[in-house]
This record gives sequence, structure tokens and C-alpha cells, in this order.
Amino acid sequence: MTNRNPIAPAAVRAAPPSTGHNPRSILAILSLAGFMANLDVFIVNVAFDDIAADFHGSSISDVSWVLNAYAIVFAALLVPFGRLADKVGRKRMFLLGMGLFTLASVACGVAPGLWWLVVFRVLQAAGAAALTPTSLGLLLAAVPAPKRLHYVRIWSAVAAVAAAAGPVLGGLLVTASWRWVFLVNLPIGVFGIIAARRKVPDSRDANVVNMPDIVGSVLLTAGVASLALAIVKGGDWGWSDGKTIGGFLVAALLLAAFAWRTEHHPVPVVEPDLYRVRSFAAANFAMVTFGLGMSAYLLITVLWMQNVWHWSVITTGFAIAPAPAMVPVVTVLAQRLVHKIPASVLSAMGCVLFAAGTILTLSRIGAHGSHYASELLPGHLLVGIGIGFTLPTVLASATHDLPQQRASTGSAVINMARQIGFVLGVSVLVAILGTPTNYPAAHTAFVHGWWTIAAVELAAAMACLGIVKRRSTTS
Repeated sequence: MTNRNPIAPAAVRAAPPSTGHNPRSILAILSLAGFMANLDVFIVNVAFDDIAADFHGSSISDVSWVLNAYAIVFAALLVPFGRLADKVGRKRMFLLGMGLFTLASVACGVAPGLWWLVVFRVLQAAGAAALTPTSLGLLLAAVPAPKRLHYVRIWSAVAAVAAAAGPVLGGLLVTASWRWVFLVNLPIGVFGIIAARRKVPDSRDANVVNMPDIVGSVLLTAGVASLALAIVKGGDWGWSDGKTIGGFLVAALLLAAFAWRTEHHPVPVVEPDLYRVRSFAAANFAMVTFGLGMSAYLLITVLWMQNVWHWSVITTGFAIAPAPAMVPVVTVLAQRLVHKIPASVLSAMGCVLFAAGTILTLSRIGAHGSHYASELLPGHLLVGIGIGFTLPTVLASATHDLPQQRASTGSAVINMARQIGFVLGVSVLVAILGTPTNYPAAHTAFVHGWWTIAAVELAAAMACLGIVKRRSTTS
């Protein structure tokens, strides 16, 4: 049997970091893989209108499944694939994930229809789910213990930049064709596979002997998908319609079944003991709420620029650029401040700045894009600063105090929470916006969306205050 207590000292300590390898090269390769996986969560945002136009008759709720299908499968498979990697070897799982992600990206780029694109996005997400936890697990096993927190923060910062920079790169690629949003992964993926085979040492957890709960993963996937469907289609069907109520009921039953299996399966998707650690539970709740607001904010900003201001995709991409440009700068500052300010306070401060930036935007923005510098940019910069303080801090705080043999699992769980937040953010925003027919209606719907985002970020700030760092006795 495996050790179910994530904070107990390991019965068998992991092998020391491999020698003969350059930790900086390993960090660069594994961060590139994490960048790819996280980039594809957000890069599709600016391609919404182009995809809908190319596949005639597709509504915003239909196209939203290009985002949600990826995020749901990504979330559900992160932990099982992280566990499987610990058993069969993290490098093997990493290379398989990179290969699947690359091939599925090419398939997305040549998809003949919207629902074919959704299917290929599911395969792409499976590859991404294999990349993310294994990249962190390989990194932690390859670097000396004193440098682990520093390297985790860099790895997390790259993920934050990917999440924020997706719309910018998407805007540049969509000017040629929305299909290049996916095809661009081919050369990057091939390079990543070659580099990882040559430079990254393998590692595994000798304590892992059983396979993870596949049925639990299916229940989680179906439950989150049913919840997203009910939220997205509730406005069209009617919130009191039988199909909407049925969707929520099915989601509740599936997620309840998932929770039951979590408590009773010998190798559950999420170890219950992880969530009994107060700081880890708080970090995950904070990540769900923060991810909800972040994904909704990025999408609502893109939709406002393209559908109200009628800006081109490349103009939209560059207009979004100042916020992601703030993320790496603020992340460096946060890395220095975390020694003086508790991580809970620092991440909560970031959420408050995010909320303040959203409120500032909705109080100033108008129907014309000619006053971008005064109407949208100030609040947009505040949001970027907030992301830089919060996202890497919460990611690093959630995994820092876990024993090394639980690092991949802990990383997978916190990233799963972020993807669930992303699904809920897109779904809630689509339900709020609906299909406005004129500017007054659009303005009202967008204002409701921005207020919702601000409220969610304030809730995330409260959750962040519960992330109390414990003194670990393990490396």
C-alpha cells in the first residue's frame, strides 16, 4: 500500500538529484513544455470570431466548447497522469504527453468542422495533462533541495506568462489563419521531445504500486462537463427548464459519486489527506476562484474589443499585451517580497488588485476604442500586476511543503483546481453575456460580467488568507 498521508515523512526517501546534468537547461526545457500546455488554454480566446465564421452557424456557446473541452479533460487527467508517471517513469510519460500534444495540435489545425475540433482538443488536453505534473516532478528530482523553491517559482512564472500571453500570440497567429494557433505547436513540440530525451534525467516514485482511479477521473470529467453545459445553455433553454435543472442534477450526482470514490478508493484521483491540510485546501479554493475570474476577464476583454469596439484580432492582441507584460516583472518582485510578506497576504493582495483593476475598467470604459489609454489600460495594468502577485505565489505555496514523492500529485491537484476554475469562468461569462443585439444591451451584460469577476476575485483574496505556511521537516 502507498503512504496516504501527504505530510508524513517518506518511508523511502527519493534518490538525490542526478549529477552530470545542467539544472538550468533542464529548467528551460521543462518550462517550455509547461508553457505550451498552459498557452493552449488561453490562446484560442482571440480566435473565437474567426472559428465561428469559418464554421458557419456556430454560436458563442458552441465555440466555448473549444475552450471548455480542453480545460475539463486537462483538469480531470492531471492527477491520474501524474500518479501514472510516478509509477512508470516521469520521463516516459513526459515524452508520450509531448508527442500526443504535438500530433493533436496538428489535427486541430486541419479540423474539418467545429465538433471535430472539439474532439481533437480533447486529445490535445490529454497530452497537456501528461506534460504538466511530470515536468514539475522531473524538475524537482533534478535540482538540489536548497534551489527547489526558486526553480518552482520560475516554472510557475513561465506558466503564468503563458496563461496571460495566450491572447497576444493568438492575435498574431490568427492574422494568417486561426489554424496557425494550433500548427505552431509542431516545431516547438519536436524540439521539446529531442531536447528532453537528451538533457532531462528520469525519475519515479518507488512507493507507487497501484494504478490511479480511472472511474473517478471519468466521474469528475462528466460532472464538470455537465455543470458547464447547464451554465452555458441555461440562458437559451431557460433556467427553470427541465434540461437545465437536469444538467445541474446530473452534475451534482456525478460529483457526489466522485467524492465518494475519493474517500473509498485505495488510489483516488485526489487523496483526501491532501485536502485535510488547511493551507493546501485553501490554496486550491483560492485557485478555483482566482482561475474563474482570470479566464472570464481575459475572454470578456477580448469579446469587448472585437464585438463592441470592432477591433481586428492583431489590434486586440497587442492591446491585451501590457497586462501579461507585467506578470514576469511582478513575479520577480513577488519572489523577493515573499521573504518579508507572508504568501497568504501577498497572494490576497494580488487578488484585491485584480478586483480593483476590473472595477476601474467597468467604471471608465465606453463604446469607442479611441480612448483605450484612459479607459481600459489603467485597470488592465492593475489586473496584470494582480496576476503576477497571485498565480505563481499560490502555485508555489501549494506544493512547497509537500514531501518530494507527493510533488507531482500536489502540482497536478492545484493545476486541476485552476482548470476547473477556468471552465466555470468561461461558462459563467457566456451565460451572463448571452447574445446582446445592440450596444446598450451589450454594455449592461458586460458590466454584469465585470462586476461578477471583481466579486469572485475578492472571494479569492479571502481564500488566499487561509494559506498558512507550515514548517516542513522534509525536503
